[in-house]
Amino acid sequence: MAFQPLQGIRVLDLTNVLAGPFCCHQLAHMGADVIKVEAREGGDLARQLGADAELNRRHMGVSFLAQNPGKRSITLNLKKDSAKAVLRRLVRTANVLVENFRPGVMDRLGLGYEALLLERPTLIYCAISGFGQSGPLRDLPAYDQIIQGMSGVMSITGDAGSAPLRVGYPVADTIGGITAAFAVASALADKRRSAGVFIDVSMLEAAMATMGWAVSNYLVAGQAPQPMGNENVTASPSGTFRTGDGLLNIAANKQEQFEAVCRVLGLPELITDPRFAERQGRLQHRAALKALIEAAMQGGSAEHWWQRLNEAGVPAGPVYTVPQALAHAQIADRGMVAEFADAPGVGRDIRLLRTGFKLNGEAPSVATPPPTLGQHSDEILAELGYDVAAIAALKQEQAV
Repeated sequence: MAFQPLQGIRVLDLTNVLAGPFCCHQLAHMGADVIKVEAREGGDLARQLGADAELNRRHMGVSFLAQNPGKRSITLNLKKDSAKAVLRRLVRTANVLVENFRPGVMDRLGLGYEALLLERPTLIYCAISGFGQSGPLRDLPAYDQIIQGMSGVMSITGDAGSAPLRVGYPVADTIGGITAAFAVASALADKRRSAGVFIDVSMLEAAMATMGWAVSNYLVAGQAPQPMGNENVTASPSGTFRTGDGLLNIAANKQEQFEAVCRVLGLPELITDPRFAERQGRLQHRAALKALIEAAMQGGSAEHWWQRLNEAGVPAGPVYTVPQALAHAQIADRGMVAEFADAPGVGRDIRLLRTGFKLNGEAPSVATPPPTLGQHSDEILAELGYDVAAIAALKQEQAV
C-alpha cells in the first residue's frame, strides 16, 4: 500500500475547470477523501472541454478527466435551502473546503468562511481567485490567459519578434492550483492549530511568485526582463541549437562546461578566442557563438550530440513532442501515467497523469477513475445520515 499522508482527511472540492480541481487532484493523490460538489445542471465546466467531442457531449470531457480521478461526485443546487443544509452537514465531516468562485459568491449564499466555521470551527477554507479576496480587481473574472498577460509572463515568452506569447498550457491555472495545495497541506501540518484557517490564493500573485529571477532582476538591479526566446539570459552557450537532425537544448552555464562543448564539437580554438573566453564576452557575442556551434553540429543528430555532451559533463537534452516525452523510458518506467480500465461514462480504458514525485519509492496514486456527474450522491447522502425517503425528497425538490 502506497504511503498516503492525507489518509483520513476529507476535502470538499467546490471548484471548476483547472486551478481548484488541480489543487484537489494533488490532495486526492496524497490519500484525502475528496468529495467533488458540483452544480446539478452540467457540473464542472471542464466536463464539456477537451479534444474528444463525444466525451464532451457525455459530460466526461478530457479536461475533466485529467484533474479528477480518485474523487467522488455529489450534485447540489445551492440555490435550494435543503441543498445548503446538505453542504453544511458535509462541512461538519470535512477538514478542508476549496472553492474558486468570485469573491463574495459563497457569502451571498450564506456559505462563506465565517458561516461555515459555525459548522466546523477548525475548517481550512481555501478560496482561489484570479486576483485574490482584496484589492481593486478582486471582483473581476480571470482565466489563465488573462493572468498570464497581467503577470508579465507573456511579455517574456517568445523572442523579440514574437513576444508576447502565452505559455503553451494553462500555466497560471496550474501554478494557482499547486500553490493552493501547498497552502492547504501546510495548514493541515500545523499540529498546534485549534482554529479555522482562511487561505486566500491569488492566481496573479502565485504566477508572479514563480517568476523570481525575472522579477528580482528588475526589483534589485533595475533591469526589466526581456523576451529571450530559447536563449538563457544568464549564460551562453545555453539555449536551443539546431543539429543535423533535430533540436538540442544545451545548458553550458559554467566555464568548464563551455570548454567541454568546444572540445566535443572539435572547436578547441574557441576556448581562447577573445570574444568567447570569458562569460561576459560569450553573452555579448552569443549570436556569433551560436552560429559556430550550430555549424559544427550539422554533422550529427540531436541524439548523437546529446550523448556526447552528457558524457563530457555538459547538461543537454533533445526537444521532444508530448508523445515522444510520454514514450521515453524516463517517464514510462516511473509510474507517472495511471491506467483506468473501462472508465465509467467514458466507455474505454483511459490513461492519466499522476503527480510529479514519489513517496518512499512509489508514485502516489488513486484507486478510482474520474466520477460521472453525481455518481456518488446517494452514497454520500447515506453517509451523512439521510435515509431513502429523505434522499428521494431531495431529488424530487431538485436540490440534488
